[in-house]
Amino acid sequence: MDLPLSIVRGLRGVVRAFYLDDEILERMAEEESKVHAAGSISVDNVGFSTALTRDHVIAITKDPRFRPPPEPTVELVSDDGEVLGTEVFPFDAKKYMDRDDVVWLSDGFVMFPKVKATGNEKFVMPCVSFPELNETNGCKDVISCSPAPTCDLMMRTHYGMKDNAKLASVLVAFNDIGKD
Repeated sequence: MDLPLSIVRGLRGVVRAFYLDDEILERMAEEESKVHAAGSISVDNVGFSTALTRDHVIAITKDPRFRPPPEPTVELVSDDGEVLGTEVFPFDAKKYMDRDDVVWLSDGFVMFPKVKATGNEKFVMPCVSFPELNETNGCKDVISCSPAPTCDLMMRTHYGMKDNAKLASVLVAFNDIGKD
């Protein structure tokens, strides 16, 4: 029995979960290197790059019942590492509601106008924790991330899945305990 995969498949909102093979990971890495946001702002999917360094990568196709991520999945960062804006979830929106030093761009993203931009900003998609997999079930160095939409479609096509706008994908990567 594959315990990590069984745990992931048992989570609420998981429609499908499977390991990614090296062929699709290489193709996705090439595609991720080309991704830019609106206005040619670069995107650095740190989470995906980190996932490529792990022993295993599980792809999860999920519906809206899947739990929200425990931390932001995207931040706007200056070239000197200052956070200019961040994703906000309903469960932590309270901490930004009454602040006069934030500007809401949408219900899910705030900007910090007092942080100075340098002109070389980029969107960073960081590593996000995935507490369901941990050392008690044989996993270490666990991270999750979101693939770029073009990579998501590429992955689904590779595995014979239909495109479905009601579903999204998350990648969960980890190393085996006992391996160095």
